[in-house]
Amino acid sequence: MNLLTRTPVALALTGSFIFPSLVMADDSVFTVMDDPASATKPFEGNVNAGYLAQSGNSRNSSLTADSTLTWYQTSTAWSLWGNASNTSSNDERSSEKYSLGGRSRYNLSSHDYLFGQASWLSDRYNGYRQRDVLATGYGRQLLNGPTHKLRLEVGPGVRYDEYTDGGDKTQPLGYASGTWAWKMTDTATFTQGVSVLGSEDTTVNSETALNVAINEHFGLKLAYNVTWNSDPPSSAPEHTDTRTSISLGYKL
Repeated sequence: MNLLTRTPVALALTGSFIFPSLVMADDSVFTVMDDPASATKPFEGNVNAGYLAQSGNSRNSSLTADSTLTWYQTSTAWSLWGNASNTSSNDERSSEKYSLGGRSRYNLSSHDYLFGQASWLSDRYNGYRQRDVLATGYGRQLLNGPTHKLRLEVGPGVRYDEYTDGGDKTQPLGYASGTWAWKMTDTATFTQGVSVLGSEDTTVNSETALNVAINEHFGLKLAYNVTWNSDPPSSAPEHTDTRTSISLGYKL
């Protein structure tokens, strides 16, 4: 149902709109460029939030929020991130997702670095009561200029899945990711990130985003997320989930 046209009242709060497409799954991709060599200050952070509500013949609401915080030292960066989203229709929850993660990076040289990251996901409407992923490995900063930044990462890891319909599984995985940022103008930046968790149930995550600054602290983020699972849980058999969102952000 189109939330903006099918009912007489559509209320958008916090200056942003959320357009869910299908149901959300594990679409967390760490797209923040965390190279301590190019950091201009010891801390960077952002918070994005969006909410859409409608009333009338039917009641629907969508909420999303995410945040990333990064601390820089001479050769080390530490990051924390999290996001939350849910959708309800006629007072019944149709999707609900929460995730948290942490990451560290240590520069070996101007181009080579080591990384480690851990994440937790709860996405019960897509079959996962929780998913825990731990990965570590080697990264290469291929581009680090004022206009383009590009990095590639690879390494081993482990994954623990606990399913909504019962049962759990622990399995080793191979992790690989790539992230590109293009500073198009003084106020607009395009980012593309892809990560692969290779295991018995391989997961591919992608985030395509455009960030546009309104002023020093506020900006708009347009993002398109795709998640593909090779062997999804039986309670949520679709292989591919997508989400499109526009949210208002605050830069700390």
